[in-house]
Amino acid sequence: MKTHVLIGLMAGVMLATGVWAETAPQMRMKSCNVEAGKQNLAGEARKAFMKSCLSGATQSGEKITPQQRMKNCNAEATGKQMKGDARKAFMKSCLSGK
Repeated sequence: MKTHVLIGLMAGVMLATGVWAETAPQMRMKSCNVEAGKQNLAGEARKAFMKSCLSGATQSGEKITPQQRMKNCNAEATGKQMKGDARKAFMKSCLSGK
C-alpha cells in the first residue's frame, strides 16, 4: 500500500514539475497528425502535408509571428549543428521564408 502511494506521489511531482510535459515539437507533431487525420490523408499526400505542417506552414492562412519563425529557424540550425557563416546564411534564408 505504501508503495502505491509513493509511486502516485512521485508521478504527481514529476507531472507538476514538467518532467512529463510535452515539448513544442511534440505538440506540433500531435496537432499536425490530428489535422492530417481529419483530412483523411494517406501516402505521399500525408507525407507532404506533414512536412509542410511541421515546418510551420499553415493551411488556414494564419501567419507565423516573426518570433516563432526565429525560434523555428534557430532550432533547425541548431539541429543541423550549423556554425559560423553557414549558420548566418541559413538563418538569412530561413527568416526570409525562402
